[in-house]
Amino acid sequence: MSKILVIDDDNAINELIKINLELEGHVVLQAFDGIQGYALCKQELPALVVLDVMMPEVDGFTVAQRIRKNEETKDTPILMLTALSQLNDKVTGFDIGVDDYLVKPFEMEELKVRVRALLKRTNQIPKSASTRELLTLGEVTLMPETYSVKINDKVVKLTPIEFDIFNLLFQNHGNMVSSAQILKDIWGYSPDDDIETIRVHIRHMRTKLDKISNGKKYITTIYGGGYKFSV
Repeated sequence: MSKILVIDDDNAINELIKINLELEGHVVLQAFDGIQGYALCKQELPALVVLDVMMPEVDGFTVAQRIRKNEETKDTPILMLTALSQLNDKVTGFDIGVDDYLVKPFEMEELKVRVRALLKRTNQIPKSASTRELLTLGEVTLMPETYSVKINDKVVKLTPIEFDIFNLLFQNHGNMVSSAQILKDIWGYSPDDDIETIRVHIRHMRTKLDKISNGKKYITTIYGGGYKFSV
């Protein structure tokens, strides 16, 4: 059982999410605007925040930024709900540090699956950290306990999801990992229409790696198939 905070100014959607998550056994807190939502997040320290984007006065992006800047809430997983479906909107959310992104209208079963996946991820350290050792291939070293990647003498920090994706590709170095396998292994589900989410994460991860890779590209896109890591 986890404490989940739902921040959405749409009363009907907020209540529907609350009912369904309570049926899953969770304790659900509700906020109906960004100001109230951020205040509750600081006060209650939930295990997960379900956050709408389009709200009056303070929008979801701003709330997410404040959650990430606060020392006590910076690692709280955020599932963002929005009617926005453009790539730039997803990039904005992931750049802030949002963990997952669900576009309205959505099926309640899909929301519950994503909530379960996020809660499971935050209750576990990465599989590669279980030995408490760094993993190295060529000049690339994984630092699981800080969700970081070291290339030669430079280090970049990834988000937990970015690190999980990178680690999956790293462990399968030289071989293609399909988009379907990434969805299944990282998110725990494989809807056919969610390939764009992987592309956004890969794009954002590449931008971070480019800052320390001296122009070398480690992740190759296999069009129509998936992605491959190689040194």
